[in-house]
Amino acid sequence: MGKVIAIANQKGGVGKTTTAINLAASLAVLEKKVLIIDADPQANTTSGLNFSPDNDEHRTLYEVMIGQIGIEDALIQTEMAGLHMIPSHIDLVAAEVEMLNMPERESVLKQALAPIKHNYDFIIIDCSPSLGLITVNTLTAADSVIIPVQPEFFALEGLGKLLQTIRLVQGGVNPSLQIEGFLITMFDGRTRVHTQVVAELRDHFKDMVFKTIIQRNIRLSEAPSHGKPIILYDIMSNGSSNYMNLAREVLENNGQTI
Repeated sequence: MGKVIAIANQKGGVGKTTTAINLAASLAVLEKKVLIIDADPQANTTSGLNFSPDNDEHRTLYEVMIGQIGIEDALIQTEMAGLHMIPSHIDLVAAEVEMLNMPERESVLKQALAPIKHNYDFIIIDCSPSLGLITVNTLTAADSVIIPVQPEFFALEGLGKLLQTIRLVQGGVNPSLQIEGFLITMFDGRTRVHTQVVAELRDHFKDMVFKTIIQRNIRLSEAPSHGKPIILYDIMSNGSSNYMNLAREVLENNGQTI
């Protein structure tokens, strides 16, 4: 049975989509069967893996969420063996309205995933930078959450709302939801404030902060424009090394051998 990990933070620009794409790709390189779900209407994960959100040949998460198709009908094989994707589209914004009168509307994605969950070792969900119904669905479907955090003081201020939402989900529709860890992204060791924020995070959240730190890396920011995860774009870059280390740490934390 695949473990479902949501990549969530309602603050934009913290490396959420970059983490979803590159963690999924790195797990696939480590010979795990992985599904990545783009649950953000901006569809950056979709385009970051070289698929057009407007390609009429592909069905998207929108059609799945409103019950138009089964989730199997939205699966796409990516360039990497072992990595499938369910794409997104701007239409996903409308799904929140269309789902309002659905029974068990918070559990639509969890129910949709049930027929295919056993086919994967990991299912990675890139969440929208909001705390709306689609994000609640991802947290209801998830076993755990990775929270990317940029080491800036303003980034820390937004964590409270996300943690409150996670607690509400834990107290209601998904009591088993866990925090997989806080992931420090876009780190620049030459910047004093970055070092201070990392120290503060580790002091406050202890072992919940991943040992792996994602360093600021030009090649990592270039890769999405080429429709590739960093490991295919530049395997020798720091970004590739960082995300491979994160994948190994996730496997280790889940008791899996590499």
